[in-house]
Amino acid sequence: MSDFRSRSKPPRIGVPTAALEAALGGASADPIRRAMWLDALDRRLVPLLPQALAPHARLANVDRNRLVFLVDSPIWHARLRLSADVLLDAARSIGLDVSDIVVRTSTQALRPAPVGAGTPPAGGAPSAASREALQAVLASLRPSKDDAAD
Repeated sequence: MSDFRSRSKPPRIGVPTAALEAALGGASADPIRRAMWLDALDRRLVPLLPQALAPHARLANVDRNRLVFLVDSPIWHARLRLSADVLLDAARSIGLDVSDIVVRTSTQALRPAPVGAGTPPAGGAPSAASREALQAVLASLRPSKDDAAD
């Protein structure tokens, strides 16, 4: 019998790389490849939008001869429609046979928030009255000198 400790170990592959290779290797690879293609296409088309609109729009699909975009509010829906010619020309220049743009409005965030980025308070900075009330509550939670002597 051979000693199991003497066997050489296969080279270690990084988990994300191995997982991606496994996902792209089977029959289920087509949806993953399509999602990667759409993401790459999104990264090429969205920068062509006006600077104020770009963070609020995302390519969702290419459906036959239509580009399908998602936006996060109705105002961006209207502005994206105004940029349709630019997007169609850019898509045609990279080989897509498209003739129309469909815009859908989503209630969800279009892109994940960066790691470590918290959501800012809805009303901006807290008011002076809010700060005072918070400090009063914190002071009431601290043990007093009389409590420490007991």
